Amino acid sequence: MATIVSNRWLLKRRPHWDRLAKLLAQTEAAGLRQLTRAELQETALLYRQMASDLSTLRQDTSARAYAEHVNLLLARAHHIVYSSQHTSLMGVFRFLRDDYPAVVRKQLRYVLLSLGITLGGGLLGAVITLARPQFMRQMLGPDMVATIDRHEMWTHSVVSMAPAMSSWLMTHNLTVSFGAFAGGVIFGLGSVYMMFINGLLLGVIGVACQQHGMSLDLWSFVAPHGALELPSIVLAGAAGLRLGRGVAFPGLYRRHDAIAVAGVEAARLVAGIIPLLVIAGTLEGFFSPSGAPVWLKFTVGGTLFLLLMLWLSHKAHKPEGVGSPASG
Repeated sequence: MATIVSNRWLLKRRPHWDRLAKLLAQTEAAGLRQLTRAELQETALLYRQMASDLSTLRQDTSARAYAEHVNLLLARAHHIVYSSQHTSLMGVFRFLRDDYPAVVRKQLRYVLLSLGITLGGGLLGAVITLARPQFMRQMLGPDMVATIDRHEMWTHSVVSMAPAMSSWLMTHNLTVSFGAFAGGVIFGLGSVYMMFINGLLLGVIGVACQQHGMSLDLWSFVAPHGALELPSIVLAGAAGLRLGRGVAFPGLYRRHDAIAVAGVEAARLVAGIIPLLVIAGTLEGFFSPSGAPVWLKFTVGGTLFLLLMLWLSHKAHKPEGVGSPASG
């Protein structure tokens, strides 16, 4: 790759990096309240400029050390910039519309790894259940197995108490997702375990229902809410894996700084799945277990998944000059 970052550009940008570092040191030593309003505004401006600088530095492999330095400063500045700003509905909307797809793309390798662990668990669960039917009984428990043996879906009772169940499902899904994220603190092992177990259970249930002629019942139930819920859990697992890498492999950073950088990036990845899980919980409580036609359930699920993919592939329009070496 050709050199993009020139010495002249570095000489021009370094004073801004040093100024932000000075403001951060001042804040970390004496607290955020010690900054004047003008200094807070300057910090926010420098933060945005340095985000553009980082984009430029990452295009030049010879500037890796500078990119690491700028990335660390951005991680330290993130909570200062955003804690000093009032969160508005429009700000949340802009984050979800423009920033979050870019966050997912940046962490794509962790997303794919999380997906791979889940699919691997699902495949293993399916294979073991086919080879040893007793494994299904050990994994699912006697009550659920008895329901499947009667060729009944265990979801019928959800409809009769939909409002309360929907709330419980939202809470449960959020708990699972944040558990997959928080598991990254244990060197990523907790996240790996949760994604693997989720996949394993899905594989076991899929084969069990197929063997009892209930595949259509199962997947028509899963499709509407699962189109958002399952990707959300994969994204939460990816956040945990990103956090785990910061804990286990600090690289050029001190471990404390590596965890700070990883924590900021992982938290942004988790933030976007909250509205998805709220929608999924509502569907799982009211629509998925309902008597709606099977074709409609699959149509809803397919449409939601397509919209999710379109959203995550969305690229925000950048004003001219942003990200160029001369910007800022």
